[in-house]
Amino acid sequence: MSTRLIIDGNAVYEIDEACEAGKKRFAEETAESRKQKWSRGRGERQENTREK
Repeated sequence: MSTRLIIDGNAVYEIDEACEAGKKRFAEETAESRKQKWSRGRGERQENTREK
């Protein structure tokens, strides 16, 4: 596990790179999931309007 230190004036932050990578992966998966749900929902709405 690797970490980074960020020094900002008197504040020091320790960044866990493994955790940061996991958060990025989760965000990408969530965005892809939302994108798929949106496109499916949009297709269903279009089908319903055509039936009327």
